[in-house]
Amino acid sequence: MNWLAHALLSEDSVEFRLGNVLADLVKGRQRKTMTSEFLRGVKHHQKIDAFTDTHPIVSLSQSRISDPYRRFSGILVDIFYDHFLANTWEQHCPSPLSDFTAVLYLQMQNYPVKFVDETQLAIDRMIADDRLSSYQHVDGIGDTLLRVSNRIYERTGRDFELQQAVDELTCNYDGLADDFAQFFPELKRYVGMHETAH
Repeated sequence: MNWLAHALLSEDSVEFRLGNVLADLVKGRQRKTMTSEFLRGVKHHQKIDAFTDTHPIVSLSQSRISDPYRRFSGILVDIFYDHFLANTWEQHCPSPLSDFTAVLYLQMQNYPVKFVDETQLAIDRMIADDRLSSYQHVDGIGDTLLRVSNRIYERTGRDFELQQAVDELTCNYDGLADDFAQFFPELKRYVGMHETAH
């Protein structure tokens, strides 16, 4: 799952939630400076990812991705699922999405532990662009895929033009939406949540 789902599927503890949301950004030596509660959130993140990565409904979603982007199907489905979560938010959380993300951004800004520059820059950009709320819109998903493509290019020198994979969302929209509608309640049950509790 991507950032928005991890934020929702968290305990109320600020440090736990931040550990769950930021687990992919806070790695290596940086984790040694984090509190036990933050690290508990990191482990929760890993638990969610392990369940998601091995679930047959998620595999079905990945099989909907066409051959040119199949190698990135895991990344794409994670991001697409956040789109469907944002658009069915009221079914999963009593707080409006805008209120939920505003609180999360404030928690990130006020967190007293200093992150390394690269992590802090990613957090600052997430907040400045209101990226979590942008998942509601297909254009926001396209922007997210462009950022992912740019990061891959920085690491590999290869441009896979993942921003064009937004067509995988629009062309398979109903099927992916149905997959998400079946999968997400199972994920919530797995992590011990009630349908609307948070």
